[in-house]
Amino acid sequence: MATLIVTMRDGDVRKLDAKSGLSVMENIRDAGIDELLALCGGCLSCATCHVHVDEADFDQLPPISEDENDLLGSSDNRTAASRLSCQIPFSDALTGLRVTITPED
Repeated sequence: MATLIVTMRDGDVRKLDAKSGLSVMENIRDAGIDELLALCGGCLSCATCHVHVDEADFDQLPPISEDENDLLGSSDNRTAASRLSCQIPFSDALTGLRVTITPED
């Protein structure tokens, strides 16, 4: 099974069994991690699923959309590695992807 590695806000690292065909947000949510709020459920209407993607993995992701970029623009915690986890489709090719849940804005 593919893996997704999630660093929590307190620095705890969790290795998740991740399913292809779901978004990174859905995989985190389905693992029972409630630290990632994802209030809109993945509809691209909030930024509460904001993560920082490990620099080594960032180039494997699809390009950021204009809407995602606009939503991330409202975050005080935005960096060059920022993405909305609902906009990252997970596949077996991304096994080992590392993301860090950002502090709440």
